Parts: sequence; C-alpha cells; structure tokens
Amino acid sequence: MNTYCPEGWRISTPENKAALQSPASLQAACSEGKIIEGRALVCDSAHNLIVDLGCMKGIIPREEGALGIREGAVRDIAIISRVNRPVCFLITGFGQTEAGAPLAYLSRREAQEQCRKEYIEKLSPGDVIDARITHLESFGAFADIGCGVVALLPIDAISISRIDHPRERFTTGMDIRVLIRSMEGNRITLSHKELLGTWEENVERFKPGETVAGIVRSVEPYGIFVELAPNLAGLAEPKEGVIPGQQASVYIKSILPGRMKVKLVIIDTFQYEYCPTLPEYRFEGSHMDRFVYSPPECGKEIVTNFTTAN
Repeated sequence: MNTYCPEGWRISTPENKAALQSPASLQAACSEGKIIEGRALVCDSAHNLIVDLGCMKGIIPREEGALGIREGAVRDIAIISRVNRPVCFLITGFGQTEAGAPLAYLSRREAQEQCRKEYIEKLSPGDVIDARITHLESFGAFADIGCGVVALLPIDAISISRIDHPRERFTTGMDIRVLIRSMEGNRITLSHKELLGTWEENVERFKPGETVAGIVRSVEPYGIFVELAPNLAGLAEPKEGVIPGQQASVYIKSILPGRMKVKLVIIDTFQYEYCPTLPEYRFEGSHMDRFVYSPPECGKEIVTNFTTAN
C-alpha cells in the first residue's frame, strides 16, 4: 500500500492497529515520524478535532487540521467534515487533559505537507494513481489523492459519454483510479475517462442484431444519443416520448468503425434511478503518455496527450 494513500485506507490495517495498541506504541510512532490514522470523534467549538486513538484521546488543533487553514486559504469545513471519519496525522507530542488523562497532540497538516513533498510533487501528467471520492458538485468530483489532499476531477473528464452530474458515476467514499491531467503549483486537475478504454475496446462487447441496455443521454431533432457504456454512446432514430435520463432497451442496427458510429433503434424506455457501481478499467498501467480514443480506420482522431498537458 502507498504510504501516502487516501484517508481511510490505512485505519484497519494491522500496522495501524498496532500503532494504536498502547501508549508505548504511540510513542514509537511519534519517534519514527509515522503517519497513522484514527477516527475523529468531535469537532469542538474552537474547531479542534478530538480523535480516538484506542488507548487514549488525541487532539488536532484547528491550525493543524489541514493544509491552508493556518493561512486562511482553506475553510474550516475541511476540518468539520472529518467528524466520524478517519483522519491521518503525525503525533507531535504528549500531555494531559484538564482531568489528568493522557492526551496526544496530533497534526494532520504536517502529514499532508509530508505527502505533498514526498509523493504529490513527484507526480507528473499521465501518472495513474489511487483516489477516493470526497464530495460531488455539479461541475465535477473532488477526490483525496493522499492524506486528505484533494484534487478536482472535472465533469467532462469523468467519461466520454456526457453526464449531467458526477453522482451518475460516483458516490462519496468510492475508491477509483485517476490520471494526473495537470499540475499548476498546488492545484492538481485529474482525469478518468482515458482509463475506461477506447472506442474499439468498448464496442467489442456489442454485436449488430443484439438488444441491449442503455441510458438516454440527449434527445436531438435528428436522433437520440444512448449510452451503452461510460465510454460509448450510439445514435438512435427519433422516437416520441423519450426523455434524457431514462433507461432504454435498444436494438443495435449497425456498428461502423470507419465513422465511429453505433446505430440504434429504441425498443422501450422507462424511468431510472442511478446506482453507481465501481468503474471497469481497461488500462492497468501506472503511466499513460497518450490516449487515442478513436479507431485507426476513423478519419477523425480523438487524442489526449498528457506529455503536453499544462
């Protein structure tokens, strides 16, 4: 497991459990500068996080709660939202509560600084990494790429097939794979669609004459676009009463690689509640320089060049 994995990945590991076993093991983790995790129990009125360390409580002072809090660049919601969730930290010292109980002083900010310096700053566009979805907005998904450091995955980079909202693909807490699309200082932008396969890789699952499931994505005067897979859509003939977002049963009329077209006929449609499942990845490597979505025989080339990404 990556030392700088997303928050929540290490909390149940044997190594992390061993570190929380006793005051002596916590002292050892402190001396070794080891990043560990515990569950945040309370965010007090001063926005300090109280963390369960098993054998004692720990406190993450507000300014140690996240990168940017001290400078005012990050809002306190970054701390408050961690309540009842795992948080990573370095142990910076020990003391006692007012009642005389043992207390550990923790810093999530220092863990994030170490993650940024030792891991994130060494990444480059095209690198494939693990991430965990933290929250969803209409314009994209935010994902933890290590120790609670969050990057943006824009909605247009989630899949080739267009969606109205990231909740159609992801749920909060879902573990996914992402590519580094660009790095501008501390601002990191991610991509995802290139990991879901080319047009050829997706269309090979389908054959003319089959009737398959799909999702209506848009209704145009000249036809209806139906998603067959996150990276594959086909065009169906116009039909009355069809609206975007419906589930559809579609007959595959023809597949035309030279035009990168899948011609469909809608058999039936019905309302559909999105229940996102884990993505099916076609790329298993750790780095991608160039992604060509379009088939070789198609005159139109659709390419992502990560080596020239800004």
